[in-house]
Parts: sequence; structure tokens; C-alpha cells
Amino acid sequence: MKTKIALLLIDIQNDYFEGGLNPLVGSYEAVLKAQVILQHFRLQSLPVIHIKHISTKQGATFFLPNTKGAKIHKNVAPMKEENVITKHTPNSFYQTELNSLLQSQNITDLIICGMMTQMCVDATVRAAKDLGYNCIIIADACATKDLVFQDLKIKAKEVQAAFLSSLNHYYSTIITTKEYINHLTNKEKDEND
Repeated sequence: MKTKIALLLIDIQNDYFEGGLNPLVGSYEAVLKAQVILQHFRLQSLPVIHIKHISTKQGATFFLPNTKGAKIHKNVAPMKEENVITKHTPNSFYQTELNSLLQSQNITDLIICGMMTQMCVDATVRAAKDLGYNCIIIADACATKDLVFQDLKIKAKEVQAAFLSSLNHYYSTIITTKEYINHLTNKEKDEND
């Protein structure tokens, strides 16, 4: 069966940016990288799926329904022909139509950008692998935040490295935006030779 790819943009929503209710470290830099990948997919007329988290949990503090913070960031805003899937848990497949949508388009491989690396990206990638998808995470198109565990303060850079390194190899391939674009450019040259 021929490989068929789709781009999955996970939770790139306003609350994760400066002025939002849960800003992440490096979210603006990450959205610019995600925008590059998105533009490539659009130019190639490849499937793009936006995942949007809406908090329904009692006491939720961000991604609240019908708020500016829950809207997808303008740099990667969906076009009308692109699918937007709303989820209410970290795993983008849980109680959503994502798997059905991917199966209906015979998608085998997912290119993943998004936020937060240690939560929704992690949960979605692990579920995708369990469902048989091949995943590539664009590392610099993902963002996270500083965390605290017991008395230990963990910087976002270390959180990012720990989670991406644990997903690397078995669950996914981890590359940068530049590596992905270079790979595609070389592949297109090979196909045209």
C-alpha cells in the first residue's frame, strides 16, 4: 500500500501564547515553524487536520468554550476545506472522529506539530502508534512549559527533550522543520529526475 500522509496540528490555540491563560515557552517560535509545514502541505494539496481542545472539565482554567483563548492561532488558522476536530482530553483520538477521518482517506503517516509536547502531543502520538500510524514529530514546531515535580523545577527545554527523546524511535521519528522540508525537496527532485 502506498504511503499517504496528513498533517496534524494539535492545540495551537491562543491561550498558549503571550497574553493567553496558559502561555508556553517558545510557543511563538513553534507556530512559525508549524506555519512553514502547513504552507508546504497546502501547496501540495495534502490533507491538513486541525485539533482544537475545548475544556469541559470542572475548574478548567484555559481553552474555555466560546473564548478567544480557545481559538486556533491566526498563523495556522484553518481554511474552510480543512478539517477541525474538537477534543476534550489530551488524546486526539479519544471520543473523536479522528481515526475514522484518517481511515476514510487511507492515511498511513502523520506529520505532527503542536502543543503541549508533554501532554496532548505525547498522548496523541502514543495512541496513533497503537492504531498503526507512522508518526513524524516536527520537534521545533512543538512547545511546552516549565514544570514542577515535588521539589524539582524542570525547565521547558528539558521537558521538551525528555518527552521527545522518549517518543523517538518506537513511537515516532523526531526531526526539525528544516530536515523535513529538505527531505521533501530532495524527494521531489528524485521524482522529477
